Amino acid sequence: MNRKLIFATGNEDKMQEIREIMEDLGIEVLSMREAGAYLDVEENGESFEENALIKARAICEKTGELTLADDSGLEVDHLDKEPGIYSARYLGRDTSYREKNADLIRRLSGVPDEKRTARFVCAVAAVFPDGREEIVRGTMEGRIGYEEAGAHGFGYDPIFFLPEYGCTSAELLPEEKNRISHRGKALRLMKEKLLSLGVLG
Repeated sequence: MNRKLIFATGNEDKMQEIREIMEDLGIEVLSMREAGAYLDVEENGESFEENALIKARAICEKTGELTLADDSGLEVDHLDKEPGIYSARYLGRDTSYREKNADLIRRLSGVPDEKRTARFVCAVAAVFPDGREEIVRGTMEGRIGYEEAGAHGFGYDPIFFLPEYGCTSAELLPEEKNRISHRGKALRLMKEKLLSLGVLG
């Protein structure tokens, strides 16, 4: 039985979201920094799933602990699913999301609502010290808006419009976003999988 797990990220916004979703498990959830696993892992896979596994394998090997990792991004249908697995690197890693969001809005200039469909995708991988691996995927469907809106969330959230809610994902309260988000869905699927395997507790 595992009393802790490591989530292979250094993103504090992401860690807060992960802890909120996993808190009822009664186990310690550590970031790479908290686990002392300072690795710069090259994400050279060709899918969200491959990149998540690459990160989880590297940190599990370094720490010897159950490790989870995710890879997530935005797929815009009109742009042939760009930026996809390159979402974090879109226009360069050091480019602000305000600039990235503005560029996507510009590229969709004149494109009508029905062709602005997009989705957030999140793959979550679990790698166990004994070599077992599990992987799940969650998605959240929406459209690309015409301007940034909302102060919650991060990344592409301010331009990701959810028609059924009439707002962007950055305008949702964190607990509501976690309930419907791609990462929230994937983490809950992984939590169910880990519980069914009897590896937590």
